[in-house]
Amino acid sequence: MSTTIKVLRTKDLIAKIGMARSTIYDWLDPKSPRHDCTFPKPFKIGKSSNAWFEHDVDRWLILRSQS
Repeated sequence: MSTTIKVLRTKDLIAKIGMARSTIYDWLDPKSPRHDCTFPKPFKIGKSSNAWFEHDVDRWLILRSQS
């Protein structure tokens, strides 16, 4: 069984969910009034580069649409 794991860089995440970079980072910031603890956490792929697992983002989108 072969499973492909896809990662999304910030620009790909923006295109996928249709939200601005600032909104995404507000969702991640616990000090922000727009913080969303359900939003998937990024991981480092370089010194100053983050990425998200696409399957985590897909799951978050599904859960959000059901709310």
